[in-house]
Amino acid sequence: MNFLLSIAFVICWSSGFIGAKLGAGSASAVTILMWRFLPLAVILIVIATVSRTSWRDLAVRDVARQAVIGMLSQSGYLLTVYYAIQLGVSSGTTALIDGVQPLVAGALAGPLLRQHVSHKQWLGLCLGVSGVAIVTTADAAVGTGAAWWAYLIPFLGMFSLVAATFLESRSRARVAPAVSLTVHCATSAVIFTALAVSVGAAKPPAEFSFWAAIIWLVALSTFGGYGLYWLILRRSGVTKVNTLMFLMAPVTAVWGALMFGETFGPQTALGLAVGLVAVVIVHRGDTSSTRVCARDTDTGETARPAKYGA
Repeated sequence: MNFLLSIAFVICWSSGFIGAKLGAGSASAVTILMWRFLPLAVILIVIATVSRTSWRDLAVRDVARQAVIGMLSQSGYLLTVYYAIQLGVSSGTTALIDGVQPLVAGALAGPLLRQHVSHKQWLGLCLGVSGVAIVTTADAAVGTGAAWWAYLIPFLGMFSLVAATFLESRSRARVAPAVSLTVHCATSAVIFTALAVSVGAAKPPAEFSFWAAIIWLVALSTFGGYGLYWLILRRSGVTKVNTLMFLMAPVTAVWGALMFGETFGPQTALGLAVGLVAVVIVHRGDTSSTRVCARDTDTGETARPAKYGA
């Protein structure tokens, strides 16, 4: 089951970079993001109003905490990704830069979460970075015409998502995925709508490609990628879910090559292979977290990454 969830997560999360590329030709980043989250937030809020069971035991501070997490993991992360692609950075390169995230999360997991990271997991993390570096070198050699500073923007999004991941992992309150998704999307809808209105970019274009991109992003990226990210985080922990991020770069590179003609050569294929090996090593490097997670699932308790190795 975890294996299938991991495959679905990689595909759905990678689809976000492709969706951003699809919409970049017809609208600005804030316009796409506004119309991605505004209708979705309205629908989720209506559903949440009708079904109040999951909200009964939540304190105001829990909702506020989820709003901050949503601001970091959705608003901060997505705005940088979309803006970088709008500036000319390829979808594959943007995913490659975000591939540094697992090493950052792995390095901070110990001191911040008291989560044990085994030697095999560190080996897998370092190997994964090597795979990302291989693909990055190949992509940079081609050149996309984007300014050099545009390549720094995705790093801001990467740190924003890492911060959200650790903030969620340190939370003691149990928040149902449907509730957290509603709060996150509502927060993003407010932020992106305010940004779009302030710069005069709230009006959506009439092109079919724009609305096709919106549907793509809502169905695959939000419900699929974003929802599975938090589900796998709770089931498997910070190190394992972030190691799967190593696969986003080569998968997006392949996808971008097929859909947009972006360069994909032997060096990119090698990076994909190295990333796959890294994921296998990390997932086999620590069986204790799997046992803890399984026990928590059987008893109905939410598995917290901070428990692993404690």
